[in-house]
Amino acid sequence: MWPFWSWSPSVINKVDKIEQKEKLLAVIDAYQKCHQFDHVILISAKRKDGIDQLFDLLAPYQAESPWYFPEDAFTDQPERQIVGEMLREKMLRSLDKEIPHGTAVSIEKFHERPSGVIDIEAIIYCEKESHKGIIIGKKGAQLKKISSEARADMEAFLDAKVYLQTWVKVKENWRDNPGLIRSFGFTED
Repeated sequence: MWPFWSWSPSVINKVDKIEQKEKLLAVIDAYQKCHQFDHVILISAKRKDGIDQLFDLLAPYQAESPWYFPEDAFTDQPERQIVGEMLREKMLRSLDKEIPHGTAVSIEKFHERPSGVIDIEAIIYCEKESHKGIIIGKKGAQLKKISSEARADMEAFLDAKVYLQTWVKVKENWRDNPGLIRSFGFTED
């Protein structure tokens, strides 16, 4: 078996979107003109077509490795990061058509009381003053809805009662600042 890095497959996804299959042949031909691929695999991830063929082709290249994390661990991210993403997810789901994805969540406080209740204070950063108003909503209704949904997920995840406080602040052009990007838990890759 030759080294994996010299192996050259081409995987084309979303083939279910192409109604005229002769157009698909033109795509394959265009790829083959750019590079001579060892395999061309057509898949539809949505319909799960071709996935088994892809896995069968990749199987010989899988190597056994030791467990790097406990068997019951499902992430290497700290709880603080996960609850921030839960809040951001609820915000994006509630506001998907109204604001761009230029938002970030900073967990300012994550503290467990002796009673077991977890106090979480979060700041939602957005890039424009107009976005702040949209996130907060009329009389704070939108922010309350977002926070309530996120709190329910946090309680289920942390298996504890959560007291969540959220604020919205404007930080113009935060996505252009590498230091802020890192502080919000994003990588520059």
